[in-house]
Amino acid sequence: MKKRVYVVPHSHWDREWYFTIEDSNVLLAENLDHLLDVLERDEDYTGYVFDAQSSVVEEYLKVRQENLDRLKQLVEAKRIFIGPWYTQTDSLLVNKESIIRNLLYGTKISGSFGHSMNCGYLPDIFGQNQYLPSIFKGFGIDNSVLQRGIYTDQLKGDLNFTWKSPDGETVDANNIYFGYGPGKFLEASEEYKEERLFPILEKLAEMNANTDNLLLPAGGDQVLVREHFPETIKKLNEDSSEYEFVLSDYETFMKDTWEDGAAFSNVIEGELTATQKSRIHNTIRSQRYDIKKLNYEVEHKILNVLEPLAVIGQSLGFRYPQAWLDGMWKQLFDVHAHDSIGGCNSDDTNRDIVHRLEKVNRIADGLLNILKKQMTEAVSRRVGQDNVFVFFNTNASVFAGPVEAVLFTKSSHFKVCGMDGSEVAVEAVDQEYISGGKKIVVTAEGEKQVEVPGYYRTVVMAELKDVPALGYRTYLVEEVEDGLRKLSEDAAKTSIENEFVKVEFVDGNVTLTGKETGVEIPELLRFENVADAGDSYDFSPLEGDGPILLEKGELLSVETGALSGKMMIKHEALVPANLEDRQSEVNSESLVIVTTLELRKDEKVVRVQHTIDNSVEDHRVRVLLNTGTADPASSFADQGFGLIERSVDNPYMKDWKENGFAEAPVPIYSLENFAGVAGDGVTFAAITRGIKEYEVVGGSLALSLFRSVGLLGRDDLAWRPGRASGINNKVVYTPDAQMKQKMEFEYGVYVGTDEPEMLFGETDHFVGRHVSYQKQRLNTFEERLERFEIPYPVEGLDDSVSLLHVLGNPAVVMSSCKRAYDDASVIVRFFNPTDMVQTFELDSIFDSVTVVNLAEEVLAAAGSELEIKPKGHLTLKLS
Repeated sequence: MKKRVYVVPHSHWDREWYFTIEDSNVLLAENLDHLLDVLERDEDYTGYVFDAQSSVVEEYLKVRQENLDRLKQLVEAKRIFIGPWYTQTDSLLVNKESIIRNLLYGTKISGSFGHSMNCGYLPDIFGQNQYLPSIFKGFGIDNSVLQRGIYTDQLKGDLNFTWKSPDGETVDANNIYFGYGPGKFLEASEEYKEERLFPILEKLAEMNANTDNLLLPAGGDQVLVREHFPETIKKLNEDSSEYEFVLSDYETFMKDTWEDGAAFSNVIEGELTATQKSRIHNTIRSQRYDIKKLNYEVEHKILNVLEPLAVIGQSLGFRYPQAWLDGMWKQLFDVHAHDSIGGCNSDDTNRDIVHRLEKVNRIADGLLNILKKQMTEAVSRRVGQDNVFVFFNTNASVFAGPVEAVLFTKSSHFKVCGMDGSEVAVEAVDQEYISGGKKIVVTAEGEKQVEVPGYYRTVVMAELKDVPALGYRTYLVEEVEDGLRKLSEDAAKTSIENEFVKVEFVDGNVTLTGKETGVEIPELLRFENVADAGDSYDFSPLEGDGPILLEKGELLSVETGALSGKMMIKHEALVPANLEDRQSEVNSESLVIVTTLELRKDEKVVRVQHTIDNSVEDHRVRVLLNTGTADPASSFADQGFGLIERSVDNPYMKDWKENGFAEAPVPIYSLENFAGVAGDGVTFAAITRGIKEYEVVGGSLALSLFRSVGLLGRDDLAWRPGRASGINNKVVYTPDAQMKQKMEFEYGVYVGTDEPEMLFGETDHFVGRHVSYQKQRLNTFEERLERFEIPYPVEGLDDSVSLLHVLGNPAVVMSSCKRAYDDASVIVRFFNPTDMVQTFELDSIFDSVTVVNLAEEVLAAAGSELEIKPKGHLTLKLS
């Protein structure tokens, strides 16, 4: 019986890379023009896969709107395949909700053209998130074709397998063992068949023990459609006794091959990051830290603050900024493409990415400003007070704890009270007097300059209690003669502490004591500086180089108060300025790291910030956090809707070169929000804001702060033999990637008795799912749009509101709250990171609650008691 070879013509379309997005779009218009002509002219050309992206058609139609009907006809006829993605996202560097939104927009837009490809196509991203099968299933996608991340022995002799998420959801999967381009240069010549085609097919047949169907992707990066393929297929079939060649697509291949699913019994679970056949670029996660950090902050602002705040506003009569958010998300999807968020691009491209993120961030700030101001004004009118301060809680649980806010007052002393008159504990963290300047007044005698009285800008720490879930509470700011407490600096003091943690400066380093556990961790903080002889894709150690450790610091200051305390420390060392100095063992440049440690009342997390003004090239800086565990065997991190456990020592490392691995399988891993180790009833973890890479080294949790390199690609790295990644026939210099700039790194250190699964709640508290606004006329520049006039569409609002509240189960975490894609209903998503079924009730103002899938399609009515399976997620539609 002949083997059937499914030849899938396609183009893998990078949004940007060593070229800019404008380069990509100009080329796209030419290529898609030609593709339409070819497919319309040749009916034997049955289909063409355009990289599972809907962004390409949107970009194309910006300049070729006249071809809309032609394109829709070919998509509907399943001759051009787009979707389910908007862009090919990196699934290990972005928020889980960003992955879901990418598919939501991708499937909806592709569906509007007539068809969204039913395949979770993953041709080139650098590793696969463990929850992708579950996310695909949530969009009705039941199969996946993917390249990277699988060890050959995992396959057990068959490229077809079942891929399983931690929540038990599965998809049928195929591993494109030779990548997405083995048929790119397909031809029917005897030389090509004997030297290239047949050896590949023989290997594929060998690795498909349970089917005679072989998948041969036939495309490449930004390739033009191969017009000759239908004729070439005919010629290949004329004299082939072993193979039948068919021009096909991924949907058809998976449908035909998996008709008898029982033939494939192999199950592969979770994250796929093996480096055996394909490069994963494990250390790209610390490349261009500035992009990672800014993307994290923008994602946080949209997902955790703006969208839920806009839902609160919509429910109270304000306009939901849907069109703005659509545009913002699409710009983010461009940033999230695997090369873009990886930072492995030309400097021109990375500048565009940073600008894109800054633009989205500014829009988010503007929308937040308007929403907060409109709602606060409505509250002010209803309560009849001008001096109101409104705290908005954008999470589904009641908020309590210290928060930092900025208040403006004429007096340096003031107090904050609830609407019932109860006083809120407040202390000044920082205060400055600001001149009011002058304003122009038009009089009958002409314009006059009038002196404006000055005022105080005070950063306060305020201890708030019982702020309603997904709602707000109103407070009054009242100026007084005296009595405002302030942080005080004490030159003799060497420690800060609260109810749960004590931090001491001892002999040049920090000792952390967890009061719950009694665990004392000396030398909490050290810094490691090493050479980076790699490129934009991968860190590479320099032969003969050893680490320079910054172990002893200088105590700069200690400030304490009733609600918070801060300690500032400086580490400094001379290090080599570049690779040349490193090789010559010349330490010529100063590396200075200033660290601020902060403790707030009743918080279990020590807030840490490092500031580095980098002037050194070709190096990597990591912070080594002493976990208090001598030699942990495994670590944990969050990924998607649960935890992932990873071995500290990768067993494949010992003979990776001898086995021909594409890249060393170093045990350096990604994290979404936190990573740590657990044992003997104690959990140690770091909760990060934009730091995306870690390794456990001995008893230390090493967070990669940043790497600094100046080349896009380099051949023969120590951990990555062979050709340079990406473009390998031209040297592309990237001086911006040396990161010679001022950078801030933020994370929290947790030491306690909570199980690692409970760190999702700690993460919510640490990153802050809330925002505040003070009605005042003293300062019009603190927020972006403060000095401009805006309409106030709602006349009055109560001083306290709650839309919905999760009752009785702290293990249930809110992932997202937004407006539905297709109507004005509210979508709220919860997840359960534990190993047990979790039940909860929802107290809300909404009349109708239904269970929907990730595509926001109704599945069933929701009962009064809701249930989430272990490590699962639940999406509800409220109206």
